[in-house]
Amino acid sequence: MTHKLAIDGGKPVRQQPFHPWPVYDHQEEEALLEVLHSGRWGVLDGTRVTEFEKQFANFQNAQFGICVPNGTLALQLALIALGVGPGDEVITTPYTFIATASSIIQVGAAPVFIDIQPGTHNIAPDLIEGAITPRTRAIMPVHLSGRPADMDAILALAQKYNLFVIEDACQAWGSEWRGKKVGAIGNAGGFSFQASKNITAGEGGIVITNDEALSERCWSIHNVGRIRAGAWYQHEVLGWNLRLPEWEGAILQVQLARLPGHMLRREENVNYLTRLIQAEVPGLIPPAEDPRITAHSHHLLILNYQPAAFGGHSRDEFVDAMSAEGITPISNGYIPLHQSPAIQRAMGEANIAHLSLPVAEQAGRKSLWFNQHIFLGTHQDMEDIVEAAKKIQTAWS
Repeated sequence: MTHKLAIDGGKPVRQQPFHPWPVYDHQEEEALLEVLHSGRWGVLDGTRVTEFEKQFANFQNAQFGICVPNGTLALQLALIALGVGPGDEVITTPYTFIATASSIIQVGAAPVFIDIQPGTHNIAPDLIEGAITPRTRAIMPVHLSGRPADMDAILALAQKYNLFVIEDACQAWGSEWRGKKVGAIGNAGGFSFQASKNITAGEGGIVITNDEALSERCWSIHNVGRIRAGAWYQHEVLGWNLRLPEWEGAILQVQLARLPGHMLRREENVNYLTRLIQAEVPGLIPPAEDPRITAHSHHLLILNYQPAAFGGHSRDEFVDAMSAEGITPISNGYIPLHQSPAIQRAMGEANIAHLSLPVAEQAGRKSLWFNQHIFLGTHQDMEDIVEAAKKIQTAWS
């Protein structure tokens, strides 16, 4: 392939957009109009949010669900309800969205970052035990991209040291570890329904758990400290108004019904793209396979970029070149959180700036992300991605 690269003024491989997001139709419109005309716009008067809580919890193999305004607050609510607070430590991963760490910091605890596993982008379970101190109260694994973390190893350590496990499942709707859906494998899990997510109401989140007492604490805290059997102005604990409006509940019910079909489509396209890349584009390395992962939401496909296979050009140069070729749902992903100015300021730069987490740092330099909505498209969409990558590789070799 000898055509001039689009970034240098040539014709791009692709000129049409990828599959649109969000996906919606008349069902969301009808659900919203039903809420509008009911006059019951809040969860305290309506039924939509309560119904969705039950439906989503059941979908994730959990008994209880409590909806909140976003995934960040879902994690924070779970931490507070479990009693994690000032002076405590929570072991987690640095290769994640800032909310994983900020939810811990905002309850007064300290995130303790350990490195990630090569080939998975998830927390390295063999490093957890060495990070446990007398102040450790919990482990917060992240099911990044929808790929479940190694819950066998994590739960074994949690049991050994009497620690809570709060799953950051904000990218993992429907994902399974050994046939069990994530989120309530540990004590509790938080999910996000923000605009980029595979099931969305623009914003929104949920805590799920199989612990009834914990679910009641979450419900009380999210409803300004009320208890279910109490009077309207009876506040038993300090809480917040973290209730989700009926509008979001209505949309999420429709989105959840559509999710299983979308999961099958994403799985098929991710597998097709992965096979093409492995056969035709050396230097783009897919994630390691793990038979214990029995379902994957594929919120992202994360590839490892090898500069040597592309004439020494950096990952960021490759992202720019792919974008110019019309492969716009591509990005370079996270900066590891121990290198984030916001987290360094919040924790005190001297406390974490010295950390050396080489696998996470390499992921920050070499990871490529493809967003979930493109996997709702066609095989031709996947072929265009590969054609663009091959064109760039040929030009740079």
